Amino acid sequence: MKHIVVLTGAGMSAESGIKTFRDADGLWEGHDVMEVATPEGFKRNPELVLNFYNARRKQLNEVEPNQAHKDLARLENNYKVSIITQNVDDLHERAGSSNVIHLHGELRKIRSTKNENDIKVWTEDIHLGDNCESGYQLRPHIVWFGEAVPMIDKAVEICQQADILVIIGTSMQVYPAAGLLDFAPTQTPIYYIDPKPAMDKNGKVHIIAESATEGVKTLLHLLENATQN
Repeated sequence: MKHIVVLTGAGMSAESGIKTFRDADGLWEGHDVMEVATPEGFKRNPELVLNFYNARRKQLNEVEPNQAHKDLARLENNYKVSIITQNVDDLHERAGSSNVIHLHGELRKIRSTKNENDIKVWTEDIHLGDNCESGYQLRPHIVWFGEAVPMIDKAVEICQQADILVIIGTSMQVYPAAGLLDFAPTQTPIYYIDPKPAMDKNGKVHIIAESATEGVKTLLHLLENATQN
């Protein structure tokens, strides 16, 4: 069974109603990302940061997986599928994908500010004074700018095993995620789905300049035709 590795970014969830950084000139829901997505911002104004992610978590409860999420889940009927996402939502899982790696953390999890490995599922708001068992403030389980990416080594390992690599809805400009492309075997074909692709077409990279929902549909047809041939 061939192994399809899928790298997804903000464009994957945009059609579900979750905004991307690129759509707002670097602002995330009206906020400077340096104020709400850095350790320094959290230190300066923890209440602002907690409220920001509380709102994001509430928004996540109001959206649903789009057709692209569902179609990727369906691929598991015929392929081994590994999804490596930069997104902090759980739409891949809710659509039915069973093997998802979150590079940048997850909105529905929290961790201790003292111990980054003290991680728990959390679906409610986080408030100042909500502490871990050791008495330290809880924070969103989000990898902020300037922090290490704990799952990157696992992601590299998965990319090295790819028979087919698919990139959806990401500019591949932010490291270390952008570097994952380099770990795919040299013979592995790459399909890049994005309405404004930030990568040139070449013999190895097949550009599908469409939205996630339309692009994944096109990908399914291409894979089906390749199997028949």
